[in-house]
This record gives sequence, structure tokens and C-alpha cells, in this order.
Amino acid sequence: MKTIVPEDWDVPVQIRARFGDSAGRQRAMMANGHLLLVLHEPPGPNDRDREARLIWRSPDGSWRWTSDGASTNLLKKHIALFASRAEQLENQLQSANCAADYFELLQAITPLHRTSRNLHATLQSARDMLSEDKDVIIARDAAGDLERAFELLYTDAKNGLDFTAAQKAELQSQRSYEMAMSAHRLNLLAALFFPVTAISSIFGMNFPSGLEAIPGQWLFWGILGGGLLTGVLLTQVIAQKPQPVDVSMLRLAAGNPKPKVKNRKIAKPNARKIPAV
Repeated sequence: MKTIVPEDWDVPVQIRARFGDSAGRQRAMMANGHLLLVLHEPPGPNDRDREARLIWRSPDGSWRWTSDGASTNLLKKHIALFASRAEQLENQLQSANCAADYFELLQAITPLHRTSRNLHATLQSARDMLSEDKDVIIARDAAGDLERAFELLYTDAKNGLDFTAAQKAELQSQRSYEMAMSAHRLNLLAALFFPVTAISSIFGMNFPSGLEAIPGQWLFWGILGGGLLTGVLLTQVIAQKPQPVDVSMLRLAAGNPKPKVKNRKIAKPNARKIPAV
């Protein structure tokens, strides 16, 4: 049966039969003392498909893989690729200063975090199958640290994105407040001079009003003073702040008083069990 497992590998038929047209998810398989690991190479942010890497351990303790290069410390070399990507992302995180930078980081971290988590689970399964192999134990522990590193990177990038969004929202709120205050000042000016302009327009019409006999000087100053006094009173009315709404009175008026909240005991989650080495 032809599978993606190299033909020159002396792998049992039971393992070859478990493969289809693709390598599938990351997993560990063992039969007749042969251990075969299906691992994924570090994915990119836009990679929909995962490129598989097969690592085979024969019963005599020798290792082989489907990639080029030396066949020693294969698990260590595979994990080193993820560690290198984590270091690059850490440097990018330190230099990120806008929402676009943090979003780009999240797109790059998410597939790596998922792949490293599955890598840790696969190596833990291999450690259960082959409990005395030192290379598997060391690789399992390194994969756990790697998963934690990507988890922290994701959390820091997410917090950075949230903080940037909150900071911009706060700045936008401050700008809106300043614009509202400017509009309020314009309204006060309009209210101050509106009575003067209205009265002047009324008395500026050409029809007998009975005020023609009054000396023009007194009439002018009287209209101006009365208009300004009316404007001052109007600005005081506009400048008054509305009273805060009493929420409790609204509930009583609606016939829906605030329900009493019962104290509930929060169950503590079970502590995560760390597998023994």
C-alpha cells in the first residue's frame, strides 16, 4: 500500500494503513516498537493547509524524518523552529505601536499557538507510549514551554490591541466633548444677542408705532438695554445643567423594582494535573 510514509522506511503495515491522501492532524502512532510522529511545520498567518513532517523512531532507538539535514536531535530541531518564530514575534511585539501592528501579530500568533498546543499534546501522547525515551521527555517539556510562550504572546498582543482601541476611544470622546463645549458657547452667544436682533428688527419696520415722539437717544439705549437683559436671562436658562435622572424613581414608575441578587457560591475549577515525568 502506497502512503505518504517514505517507502524506504521499515514501518509496520499497521501504521501505514492509518494514512490517507494527506498526513492529517498531529498525532503519535506506535506499533511493534516503532514510533511515528506526524507533526506540522510552523504555519504562516495566511497558510490554510499545514505542511506535515514525519519523524520515525525505530525499535533500536534511531531517528529519521522526512526533512533534509542531519538525523540527530530531530525533535529538538523541530521545536527550535517554533522557538525562533516566537522570538521574532516577541521582537515585533516590542515595536508595535498601533492597532494594525497588534492585529498583524494576532494573525501570526494564532496559528502558531494552535499548532504548538497540538504539538505538546502529541509529544505527551508519545511520552505515554514510550515512557523511557529521554529525547521524547525533553521534547515534551520544551513543547509545553513553547505553548506557554505563544499563549503569553497572544495575551500581550490582545491586551495591546484592546488598550490601543480604548485609548483612541477615549481621545475621540475628549474631542467630542470639546466640540460640544464649542457648540455650547456658540449657543450662549446666539442667546445673548438674539433678543437685541429680534427687537431691532421689529422696531426697524416702517409703520407708525407710537414711539416716534420719544427722543431717539433714549429709545435706542432702552431697546439695547432691554435686549441685553433679556439675552442674559436667556443664557442663564440655557446654561443650566439638566438634573440627573433618578433610576430608582423610574423603576418605581414602571412598576419594575430592582430584583434582589442572591449570593451564589462560585465553584473553583479543578487544578490542572501536570503529568509526571
